[in-house]
Amino acid sequence: MVIKELKKEGLSHTYAVTVPKEDLAVKLEAKIKEMQPQVTLKGFRPGKVPVGHIRKMFGQSIMKDLVEEIVNETSQKAINDNKIRPAGQPKIDLRANGEDVTKGDADLEYQLTVESIPEFDPVDPATLKFTRLKHKADDKEIDAEVAKLAEGQKSYKKKAKTAKAKKGDAVLIDFVGSVDGVPFDGGAMEGHQLVLGSGSFIPGFEEELVGVKAGDEKDVKVTFPEPYQAADLAGKDAIFATKVIEVQGEVDAVIDDEFAQKFGVADLEALKAAVKTQYEGQLEMQTRMKLKRAILDELDKKHKFELPPLMVEAEFGNIWSQVQAEKEAGQLDEDDAKKTDKALEKDYRKIAERRVRLGLVLAEMGQKQEIQISNEEIQQAMIAEARQYPGQEQQVIEFYQKNPQAIAQLRAPIYEEKVVDLIIEKAKVTDKKVDKDTLFEEDAMI
Repeated sequence: MVIKELKKEGLSHTYAVTVPKEDLAVKLEAKIKEMQPQVTLKGFRPGKVPVGHIRKMFGQSIMKDLVEEIVNETSQKAINDNKIRPAGQPKIDLRANGEDVTKGDADLEYQLTVESIPEFDPVDPATLKFTRLKHKADDKEIDAEVAKLAEGQKSYKKKAKTAKAKKGDAVLIDFVGSVDGVPFDGGAMEGHQLVLGSGSFIPGFEEELVGVKAGDEKDVKVTFPEPYQAADLAGKDAIFATKVIEVQGEVDAVIDDEFAQKFGVADLEALKAAVKTQYEGQLEMQTRMKLKRAILDELDKKHKFELPPLMVEAEFGNIWSQVQAEKEAGQLDEDDAKKTDKALEKDYRKIAERRVRLGLVLAEMGQKQEIQISNEEIQQAMIAEARQYPGQEQQVIEFYQKNPQAIAQLRAPIYEEKVVDLIIEKAKVTDKKVDKDTLFEEDAMI
């Protein structure tokens, strides 16, 4: 095998790799001899098919598999011999005619392009300082959380026949929807309870029913949004012939022991205790998230080095495809929706660069501290992922077992959290008590 460096530009290395056809022939012969005892062909005793016959019948097919193996082996050797720490999957560009190579008429020639991880010294975690924001829940906050549960337990009581529906009331209605005078599938219901202001119907529908009373009949005119889940209705004008059966006023749930028992606990005190535990868990999670964000911001600030272009491009591609999908669905946030594609691309490219930089820094810090991910941790993450798909748990686990890349995606966040834990342990972290609003204040994104 001959490995020749063609060019080196920054972190990108390109090599020409040649494996002589004579070496390929030797490997093919060895492979055929290895296979011979297992080969069964009509007219020959098991394991006694001549090597020459196997070569004639299957040689080219075997060579195709061999070429793939040899490319993997030789590309890895080129990387190792040149002491390159690859920043991603190398790019292989076959230069020889594949048919000629598999027939044994030509050398195997390809170009290997690989980006290396930049050389840098990660910051010593012991030199870092952070403020950890903490908030302790009081009784008023717990009562407010219980009240939120009560919001979801509201009931509705029939109002007087002359009562006009207002926002927050419920109306019991029959309706039939039509487009161009023709009723459409799924557009009719009887005895449907609709809370005005809930936003559960097509935009404009609920507003049209404010002020109606029992016995009223009204044609509600609306336009289906674009896009809409039923493509044949998207953007079309529709009329819903609606009859109001009754108007109902909301009745607040009484927060007592009976109310608590609806949630499977003995009494109100037990419900408050359960809510407190859950709420304090949310506070701890937010404290951790804020501290982690501060850590990542500081690491980003402390490290400046050349980034592997292909890694940045791949990360940007993932982000940009998601941004475009959100844009098409009309789900971009207000600030992004006002920007041009050029401005958006500039912003999100910066985010891609930040993610790649932080990924490399965290990986380097973890390696220096010899952080390891156990099989048990991977197994736990796999099970947690499988539980998100009830009834399909076994298929999910099998998917991960057969896909090393999917396992790598499970491993990455575990590794990142362990590095963050290490930084918290070694850095100087000062706790600061803050109010709830400060703790949950949204951080500015770059």
